[in-house]
Amino acid sequence: MSGAAPDSLAAMRRFRAEREADWAALERLLDAAEKGSLKALSDADLVALPVLYRATLSALSVARATSLDADLIAYLESLSARAYFFVYGVKDTVGQRLRRFFAADWPAAVRRLLPETLAALALMLAGTLIGFVLVARDPAWFDAFVPADLANGRNPEASAAALKATLYGESNGRGLTVLAGFLFTNNAQVAIVAFALGFAAGLPTAVLMISTGAMLGAFVALFHAQGLTAGLLGWLMIHGGTELFAVVLAGAAGLHLGRAVLFPGRQARSAALQAAGQPAAAVMIGVALMLLVAALLEGYARQLIVADAARYGVAAAMLLGWLAYFYRRRDG
Repeated sequence: MSGAAPDSLAAMRRFRAEREADWAALERLLDAAEKGSLKALSDADLVALPVLYRATLSALSVARATSLDADLIAYLESLSARAYFFVYGVKDTVGQRLRRFFAADWPAAVRRLLPETLAALALMLAGTLIGFVLVARDPAWFDAFVPADLANGRNPEASAAALKATLYGESNGRGLTVLAGFLFTNNAQVAIVAFALGFAAGLPTAVLMISTGAMLGAFVALFHAQGLTAGLLGWLMIHGGTELFAVVLAGAAGLHLGRAVLFPGRQARSAALQAAGQPAAAVMIGVALMLLVAALLEGYARQLIVADAARYGVAAAMLLGWLAYFYRRRDG
């Protein structure tokens, strides 16, 4: 009987020694969260919080089952109750989530995909160069790059006057509304496909970036041959700074998934793909908003603003605004 108490005391000491670090870590996270809300915790802390909570619950269960020190049981009960509120308690409101997404989550996801963004941009620019050179040398290539319904009469057979009229012609308000809706649907489909094809090791996404660039290059070559390059770029870029940026980001998200498929590292391929899908999904949510803005610019501003200088001004302001939003340095 005399050896029972020392054995029990030793077991309790071992029990505390093996788990006390987890309890201390959980208590530290809870102290920080209670002082400044969950925003005070890093992403790694937010991932660790439920893990430490479950470990504490497990320790509490063992402590109760083995009738360990009552003070220790009371401490674990209190710690578990505090953690429960943050793990399963009241969540952020929709407004808070939206503010966090636009203030931090979306820009952070875009920055994380910077290598893939540069790769997608390079592929699109390469396609643009290919389309421009081939159509400039042989206008018959135009139909290979641009579908007839998208060209809508803007083809090598069109006169300079007809092409110019498409850049500066007037449109009624109702027509602009219909056009804006159509363009948003079309551009959203391109972005979604670029993202979805990333699961196929990213190769189809790369091909789509090149083909999108080739179509753009074909249009530039068509108008360049008629001396309308400056007018076309103003007509395109008033919305293109946003629209093409969105398509590039969608391509980057697809390439990010493709890289996880090809190079999962030490993780299982499914786990690597799941991890890559988190920032890619955040980027795609934002891409949908960018395409909506682009559709409004394309369907309204591009038609209502006919001066080249004004078009370039709007294009530059939008592009610089997006770049500053995504890539400017944020303290803290």
